Amino acid sequence: MLDEPRTTEGTTPETTPAPRGDAPRTIRLHETDNVAIVVNAFGLPAGTVFPDGLVLQEFVPQGHKVALRDIQEGAEIRRYGEVIGTALRAIPRGGWVEESRVHTPIAPDLDQLPLATRVPAPLPPLDGYTFEGYRNPDGSVGTRNILAISTSVQCVAGTLEVAIRRIKKELLPHFPNVDDVIGLTHAYGCGVAINAPQAVIPIRTLQSLAQNPNFGGEVMVVGLGCEKLVSERLLPDGQSDGVVRLQDERHEGFGMMLDSIMAMAEARLAVLNTRQRETCPAADLVVGLQCGGSDAFSGVTANPALGFAADLLVRAGATVMFSEVTEVRDAIHLLTPRAETEAVARALVREMAWYDDYLAQGGADRSANPSPGNKKGGLNNIVEKALGSVAKSGTSAIRGVLAPGERVRQKGLIFAATPASDFVCGTLQLASGITLQVFSTGRGTPYGLAEAPVIKVATRTELSQRWSDLIDLDAGKIATGEVTIEETGWELFRLILDVASGRKKPWSDHWGLYNDLTLFNPAPIT
Repeated sequence: MLDEPRTTEGTTPETTPAPRGDAPRTIRLHETDNVAIVVNAFGLPAGTVFPDGLVLQEFVPQGHKVALRDIQEGAEIRRYGEVIGTALRAIPRGGWVEESRVHTPIAPDLDQLPLATRVPAPLPPLDGYTFEGYRNPDGSVGTRNILAISTSVQCVAGTLEVAIRRIKKELLPHFPNVDDVIGLTHAYGCGVAINAPQAVIPIRTLQSLAQNPNFGGEVMVVGLGCEKLVSERLLPDGQSDGVVRLQDERHEGFGMMLDSIMAMAEARLAVLNTRQRETCPAADLVVGLQCGGSDAFSGVTANPALGFAADLLVRAGATVMFSEVTEVRDAIHLLTPRAETEAVARALVREMAWYDDYLAQGGADRSANPSPGNKKGGLNNIVEKALGSVAKSGTSAIRGVLAPGERVRQKGLIFAATPASDFVCGTLQLASGITLQVFSTGRGTPYGLAEAPVIKVATRTELSQRWSDLIDLDAGKIATGEVTIEETGWELFRLILDVASGRKKPWSDHWGLYNDLTLFNPAPIT
């Protein structure tokens, strides 16, 4: 096991000199940047004087950008060392670089991208780190021991909800090694164009969800009997049983339907109850990275810390997924050079192009992101948001690309294509096989998953303190220079191992605070 550094130089973003009390402070990320963000909670008023002589010309909210020099109309506005827009009118030094003053640049041309031209050298291996997980017959390892009951159609969701209440009350106490019983419910299965080309996405997602490592391979499906999505399609290859159909003639009334569900559940609970945690190498982890309720600090504090932890996981041999196509698209020129091969780079381009077309068909474009809350948190446009979002990916080579709902089958850093919606992204990452998720947030969101533990990381200390019983780790101290990105990344890495082992429980699990699964269905509804 390598020694974990307590301090590391050179990782804290460039800030104004350390203040006393709540003295004014900004963060500038790159030497070519002509803007910086205000660190102080609740912003700073006009007339505020910084140690370097900068004077605010107007009130600037926390996380919003201030011009470090005069920016002429039409001139580039730079953050992260990249162009995030051009000035729609002149902005004086000390002026607020507000959304209405910034023109969004065009997205990178997908036909002109560098492909695998700057492949990072492998980082030194990180040996000796382990967690206590549940090993499955197929070799995968779960962080939870859950009976998940799939549904083939939304029509049976209410019935399954009643059955699960009875299972938890009458059966689960007899199987103490099983963590929970959940339903994989959704609004699909009938009234849909089941043979449309893009129907492959929701169907593949449901098939993959049932085989998440946290479910121990005990697949069970509740169906109606007349739906378009035949229940057997959700069973793994070679499995011939595991379906309860409510329309079967043997069911005389609702009570018998519930009895059938409970009998099949009991048999599977008995198998899951034999599972025990065992020591597994960190290489057996499959960790998803996501952000929601992002702000201007996301790319300064939490996401770089997630990226550092991602590098540690990759060094330990684990699988790490980052996602959210629309929050990658405008920074894709930074990712295709990092692809391990040209084939991987072209797969990245493929997923960007597919989503460009998907948005165009819906009469939308990338300007639909960011959200009003993101903008209130200081993000002017999708370019700035994307540059902060991709910081989650760390510095490792990108080894693979997954289409929506595909199961992961390799180690290392993987891009799993998903929409940016928190709930859809979470559902698709679960289908791809994550057994734990790390979720960064600046504005705050009470997000959680019943299927896998979620560690929530705050971008700002103010949010972490205000939501002290929802946030699991405060990355905001990076902005004030109290800790480095490396120190926070190591803290997150250790927390991942503890949560995966069941030694620590994230707040969402403490409260039982879980979001519904949300399928991505780009196919027509009939």
